[in-house]
Amino acid sequence: MKGEDGAYGSGADGAGPERTFAALPVARGQGFARTWWGQAWLKALEDTALDGAQLKLGRRHARAGAVGAVSVRPGRITAVIEDRDHTRYRSDVLLQQLSPADWDRLLDVVADRSGHLAALLDRDMPPALVEDAAAAGVELLPGIGDLEPECGCEAWDHCAHSAALCYQVARLLDQDPCVLLLLRGRGEEELLDELQRRSASRGGAATGPAGPAGGEAVGVPAVEAYAARDVLPPLPPLPSPVTVPGPAPALGGGAAPAPGVAPDALEFLIGDAAARARLLLSEALSPGHADHPPAPALTPAQDAVRLAATGPGAAVTARLADGSGRDARGLDLAVRAWRLGGPAGLAVLEEEWTPAPEALSRLRDRLAAAWEDEASRPRLRATGNRWTVVGGGTQLRYGRDGHWWPFRKEGGRWAPAGPAADDPAAALAALAADLPDGHTEGNRTTVRETSPLVSP
Repeated sequence: MKGEDGAYGSGADGAGPERTFAALPVARGQGFARTWWGQAWLKALEDTALDGAQLKLGRRHARAGAVGAVSVRPGRITAVIEDRDHTRYRSDVLLQQLSPADWDRLLDVVADRSGHLAALLDRDMPPALVEDAAAAGVELLPGIGDLEPECGCEAWDHCAHSAALCYQVARLLDQDPCVLLLLRGRGEEELLDELQRRSASRGGAATGPAGPAGGEAVGVPAVEAYAARDVLPPLPPLPSPVTVPGPAPALGGGAAPAPGVAPDALEFLIGDAAARARLLLSEALSPGHADHPPAPALTPAQDAVRLAATGPGAAVTARLADGSGRDARGLDLAVRAWRLGGPAGLAVLEEEWTPAPEALSRLRDRLAAAWEDEASRPRLRATGNRWTVVGGGTQLRYGRDGHWWPFRKEGGRWAPAGPAADDPAAALAALAADLPDGHTEGNRTTVRETSPLVSP
């Protein structure tokens, strides 16, 4: 028999593998099944039991930790359950084992699709595995009447004790669906050995020397191919790179879309996905790509701005603004920041932070030294990482990327006004030069105040 860690051992009667799981902790305030197959197990119990009161009491027993160690072996689960009056009952639940023919079909299903085996090894049971098994005539999950109780309390139907056992086993199934396969008759080690044998047999059939029905040999022995390497034809040229992504499909067809789904927005997302896929492939095939770390993933709010920056149209832009928690004006400013500097430009627009004292002192020195003479130096008021020109509608922001970003007051809100620069004077000069002619002189007068640089 196995120990409390769930390892395999021989059953008490030597009839097959057995796993014994230590009593699970109290399950206050949580469900007994999170996975879909655990829920299917409980549905089989609840559809079979005739007395809902016994099921309710069984849930209480399971939550309170009244179920002892659970033994699982082919066709049977067993545990001792303690009543509230401390009386103990041995309870068993029986599940029919699969026949040898059923196992043969099931193993063929798993061996034919490597994803099924990978899922089981990852303690997962994808719906496709159960569907493929059912198509082969094998029912893995129990149905109505498949969970047969036997209890020391001598109840003829599911009692509180057998119900408690089933609820506790649902928790075990959540952790490892192979518990269900053991109940159906095969342990994990036996399964893996048989699947490995079948996979090897299939691999040999696919690459072996004899063709189908004793025909000609399939393939060429490696030694012959290597000896003939000088006379083999050259490999075909690589396909031409995709320069333009294909058009997005039109999502028509006459059927009304599901609530909340806008066809134009979905078409836009499909086109964006195609464009990004082409770009990622181009980057992956470019020289030196492996030497560059991947770009950090965007947050949903950042990605909404990226999408809006591609100009999707008014309806999609409105949805992006609403989904990212911005108003129309806020999204417009965010798009301008994104076009000027991507994620770094967006962060400078939306994030206010205060550099460390040592860094702040160095930044003040850089600002003081940025202008050649005192007459050209603007008067600035500092708040965190932002320096506002006193008496004017312009501002410098220092980004975490180490660059200076110019901003201009527009309609009562600060708006990105140009690309970043390493030098604060250059960033501010570019902002002033970019102003309309009617405002150039006034802003230059403001920027070139003779007042000294102000520190907070």
